[in-house]
Amino acid sequence: MQDRPLAGSLTRRLAVAMVLVFAAGAGAVAVAALAYGSHAAQEAYDRLLVGAANQISGALRIENGAVVLSLPASAFELLALAPDDRVIYGVFGPQGKTITGYGEASVALAAGTPYVGGIFAGEPVRMAVVRRDFSERSYNGTVTVVVGQTLTARTALARDIARQALLLAGLVGVALAGLAVFAVRSALGPLKALERDLAGRDPDDLTPLKVDVPREIGGLVAAINHFMARVDRQAATMRNFIGDTAHQLRTPVAALRVQADLAAEESDIGRQRILVARIHDRAVGLSRLTDQLLSHAMIIHRRDSVPLGRLDLRTAAMRAVDESDHELLADAPLELELPEAPLWCRGDALSLVEAVKNLVANARRYGRPPVTVYVRRDRGHLNLGVRDHGPGMPRAARTAPRRRYKEEAGVTSSSAGLGLAIVRAVAEAHGGRLTFAHTADRAFEAYLVLPESSS
Repeated sequence: MQDRPLAGSLTRRLAVAMVLVFAAGAGAVAVAALAYGSHAAQEAYDRLLVGAANQISGALRIENGAVVLSLPASAFELLALAPDDRVIYGVFGPQGKTITGYGEASVALAAGTPYVGGIFAGEPVRMAVVRRDFSERSYNGTVTVVVGQTLTARTALARDIARQALLLAGLVGVALAGLAVFAVRSALGPLKALERDLAGRDPDDLTPLKVDVPREIGGLVAAINHFMARVDRQAATMRNFIGDTAHQLRTPVAALRVQADLAAEESDIGRQRILVARIHDRAVGLSRLTDQLLSHAMIIHRRDSVPLGRLDLRTAAMRAVDESDHELLADAPLELELPEAPLWCRGDALSLVEAVKNLVANARRYGRPPVTVYVRRDRGHLNLGVRDHGPGMPRAARTAPRRRYKEEAGVTSSSAGLGLAIVRAVAEAHGGRLTFAHTADRAFEAYLVLPESSS
């Protein structure tokens, strides 16, 4: 099976994203640079126009009731800084009468702003308007001075400012792009370290990763460690199952074969019937042992593969009673003790039912009737268990589930060891524990203590 194709380079994705961000920023900078260049050039040349108009206005005087002007050369020296531009000026009396200059400049008289745009000789111009009031015996009124200039120089200046701003922004952008590439590579460095750690591992090494990573990647490492822990548990389950099966089945299978060989060679009918009965008993025991081995493996597998759901423990107890081997309990039927109200927990019904069935089997072996399956609430927890009226299981049998099997004897079909191992595994998978206790009337209880679910 071919590996799934990679979904692209993360570095490339980040680079493309940054390029798009920088492109958008460059566009915004370009617009801002053009706007700034136009405004700066406009303001600079407007000041020249106002300066020239003020100099002309300052040169006005009244002689014999008339406005007289001697144009100051310095006024036009300022405007000469733009040699490619044409200059227009005009001086107008109170009624708009042209005193001197170009009459076309009178279009600025109607504007109420200090700067006016217009057309002169087919070219766009920008004009500054300055007004001077006279209040003399021989002359009373306002004289308006208009000085204008074509836009060639200011347009060139605006473009030059924008060009310089864009050049500076471009240099800064290149520097930022280089820093961004360095930052991306540095930020992705922990992923490379993670890759090297995983690539250099032995296939059987499922220990947690120990790589120093930033907080943002810590969740990924935690998820990988959690996944490897699940795989390790599943592999351990498989190894244990294979070991248990080889260890537990070898002796009973060999004994069954020997008994079958003896029965086949026995000529005495009575002896043969005895051997057949032994074969039947061993086959039944082997069947039960096989069921327990498979149940143990299934319980451990479900702990990692089946999510816990909201469950009424009464349902699990009733199912366990229904599924128990009633032929073995014909002389002492199971009793069921349930509260009227539901008792909710987070659980896996199949696993809990298997646990109760194993407790019932142990009660049948070690206890005395009546045997009762019960559910109750006790000090903030829920109890799901089995009660009998015998002396209770031996303490050695109670501690048997702490070990997978005993090397010297193993777990037989009639032993409590593997059954309690199943019960303990179910309790741990549900965040609970397996407990043994004697009641006030000397009955013996084996039960699971489980956390209660409020929702």
